[in-house]
Amino acid sequence: MIKFNELKQGDYVLAESDGQAWQGEVTDFNNDEKEIAVNNGVQEFYFKSEELYPIPVDEDQTPSQDNFSNYEIWYREEKRIIAEPIYLHQLQNHYLAMTKVHLTDKAI
Repeated sequence: MIKFNELKQGDYVLAESDGQAWQGEVTDFNNDEKEIAVNNGVQEFYFKSEELYPIPVDEDQTPSQDNFSNYEIWYREEKRIIAEPIYLHQLQNHYLAMTKVHLTDKAI
């Protein structure tokens, strides 16, 4: 489960529906009902936070085969030390806070 306030538009998550999980992108929020809209590439669905799960940053998410449990993120003068495994949406949020640009899988 991911807390509602941890997510930002553009974050990647695993959404579970009817016993199946698929990866999608957070596209919108319904603050009144505490629901999160996730687009699976075809269609957008709303989920409660208990139906959303983080995607671990591991070899499946990156081209490197290194250990991702202890590393640094640098951007200009800002440096962040990551001393434990994090999830993909957390990495996206670090990147956004540092660069003011959301990290996606789209080529720039």
